[in-house]
Amino acid sequence: MPIDTNFVNVNDTNLIITTEQWSALSAVAKVAYSKAYAPYSSFNVGAAALTSSNEIVQGCNVENASYGLTVCAERNCIAQGVIGNESASRVEFSALVIYTEQEKLTPPCGACRQVISEFFAKDAQIMAVNHLNQQLKWTVEQILPDAFSPNNLFDRT
Repeated sequence: MPIDTNFVNVNDTNLIITTEQWSALSAVAKVAYSKAYAPYSSFNVGAAALTSSNEIVQGCNVENASYGLTVCAERNCIAQGVIGNESASRVEFSALVIYTEQEKLTPPCGACRQVISEFFAKDAQIMAVNHLNQQLKWTVEQILPDAFSPNNLFDRT
């Protein structure tokens, strides 16, 4: 079954992601899911992000016996994009897919939402998808309105 790319509650976005890009991101996120290290929760998550230079990077969750040290797939994916960035400018992303094999679709956790807001534009698109090809989509602004940002650190007026 093809993934439906009609947006749910996504309005006036300037970033257009094609059906082919969503399909590619979903396929890469599914591969990343298969690489997850989740021996404690058995809750594998894969993520794939599209950079502003149209490269796809991937990440998976990596658990640790000290649960607080677990790295989520979304943050791992963003870190891979930062590491792989060969440009002098900061890496930016335009879309993110989060893949699980849970019947209930999985949005990013709070910590991931904050990190996403650092590297994605407010109108960048995020999609949660599962093995049943169900999906939910949001913009960054929708998942974390009024995000804490570098402006909060430097604008002290």
